[in-house]
Amino acid sequence: MGGRDQGRGRIRTDDAELGAAVARAQEGDERAFAVVYRLVHPGLLAQMRALVGPEAEDVASDAWLEIARDLGRFRGDGAGFRGWAATIARHRALDLLRRQRRRPRTVGLDQEALELPGGQDTAEAALEFLSTRWALQLIATLPREQAEAVLLRVVAGLDGVAAGRVLGKRPGSVRTSAHRGLRRLAQGLGPERDRP
Repeated sequence: MGGRDQGRGRIRTDDAELGAAVARAQEGDERAFAVVYRLVHPGLLAQMRALVGPEAEDVASDAWLEIARDLGRFRGDGAGFRGWAATIARHRALDLLRRQRRRPRTVGLDQEALELPGGQDTAEAALEFLSTRWALQLIATLPREQAEAVLLRVVAGLDGVAAGRVLGKRPGSVRTSAHRGLRRLAQGLGPERDRP
């Protein structure tokens, strides 16, 4: 098979696990929902960070509320669930962006500054944050169509069909946009340009 599923695109190694967990979660298994969350949330959050920046956690939380509420209506496999969740999250992000355009945002005290440090290794967390932030900043330099295609195909791990459904475009168009975006990123990364 070589990473392809009969023309459908890339297969993630955890799609079977995700599909099984979704089915159990639909039957009310809370542990299975935790597995679903663990497998999907990192890609979903990265997608939201690229679309809405510092509002990503809030948008992702809203998306997960909707996902949990409507889980019983979902029909499909693990890859289909990733696409369904990405679509919900994208709609929440676009809703936020529309609201922000209508009314300016006020600047207040940053809640994150008030939070106590977690139990994880601070240096490791800082490096991971910088690496993720750097990658998302690079993707944000792309034209929006290419950036969303790269996020959905590479970060969220959706195949061309699922990413096309999320964006309302044909799979070939999404694959082309992702390819062009990745090529553009690769051209911008030379030996002279080091990441933080």
